[in-house]
Amino acid sequence: MSPCGRARRQTSRGAMAVLAWKFPRTRLPMGASALCVVVLCWLYIFPVYRLPNEKEIVQGVLQQGTAWRRNQTAARAFRCNLPPLSSEYTKDVGSKSQLVTANPSIIRQRFQNLLWSRKTFVDNMKIYNHSYIYMPAFSMKTGTEPSLRVYYTLSDVGANQTVLFANPNFLRSIGKFWKSRGIHAKRLSTGLFLVSAALGLCEEVAIYGFWPFSVNMHEQPISHHYYDNVLPFSGFHAMPEEFLQLWYLHKIGALRMQLDPCEDTSLQPTS
Repeated sequence: MSPCGRARRQTSRGAMAVLAWKFPRTRLPMGASALCVVVLCWLYIFPVYRLPNEKEIVQGVLQQGTAWRRNQTAARAFRCNLPPLSSEYTKDVGSKSQLVTANPSIIRQRFQNLLWSRKTFVDNMKIYNHSYIYMPAFSMKTGTEPSLRVYYTLSDVGANQTVLFANPNFLRSIGKFWKSRGIHAKRLSTGLFLVSAALGLCEEVAIYGFWPFSVNMHEQPISHHYYDNVLPFSGFHAMPEEFLQLWYLHKIGALRMQLDPCEDTSLQPTS
């Protein structure tokens, strides 16, 4: 080997020695190594899923269009918090109801847990006529007492409404089911619980108003509820994820999601 080649080789070895001295090899602790392996395996089995943003979801809905065909097989395979029904909202929600949801938190916030005066609550309930009042009394400990107060208040005054308490086993089963489908939230919305119950009880299900976005399909600003713009607590519900699951059920024909104004498109399923 020529002196120049030997010199270059020695220089290269010298450089490597310097690098090795400046950056000595270290060995990860056993726990850290195991954690890295677990993380890599998890990402391989369950790749990171990015939830589409609001604009992407709306565009996907527009591309799908409003055409819908009922799929009886899909429907069989699956098996609102005291909203106002006064005259100014008739155009949005009509004037009839058979079942109304009442979240215990609404009883605390609007009616002081019925600890002081019950008259205001009773008067507010008259608009629901002979409806059933559906309450998740046993889903959380904090909801049991206000739910029982609603039951005894309406019973004491002989009100037309009948209070129904959700079966806690049903609530747990529905929560596990939707979690397995990809909805990861502290708690499912009351609307999704009701849709789940309807899919198991009704031959045909059509839903309206399940649109958790700040703009409609024409990119016009809209409120969160038809009667106010109070948003849910951050991190409590996963509304876009719930919408995507319901939209999937619409696409396979298990239920019908009405997105256009009802006066423009009939809710009757197409044959």
